[in-house]
Amino acid sequence: QVQLVESGGGSVQAGGSLRLSCVASSYGYYSTCMAWFRQAPGKEREGVASIWRGGLETSYVDSVKGRFTISQDFAKNTMYLEMNNLQPEDTAMYYCAATPSCLTGGLSRALYNYWGQGTQVTVSS
Repeated sequence: QVQLVESGGGSVQAGGSLRLSCVASSYGYYSTCMAWFRQAPGKEREGVASIWRGGLETSYVDSVKGRFTISQDFAKNTMYLEMNNLQPEDTAMYYCAATPSCLTGGLSRALYNYWGQGTQVTVSS
């Protein structure tokens, strides 16, 4: 069982930055895939960024490439999402997700077994 707790959400103006954090109760250094998802009101939950193979592999949805960076600090059992040049369309609830014993990560919801409660990001124009 993996427990995930997100933090770092808030309200910013367009062009601003936020860093989200996800603390995991425990996970294997190399064998856990993790990801950030987001869900805006009335929309499907979409994968934003994923990280696996001990941080050696990452993937991003096209809309955030060049603006968002996913990373991990294994000493702190924490995953981050650095978000720069935020735009109103980035407004959503952001969720952390994880799955142990995972060889290849990705942005499919079906891949992940554990989810956090979410942290709200609001970007005003």
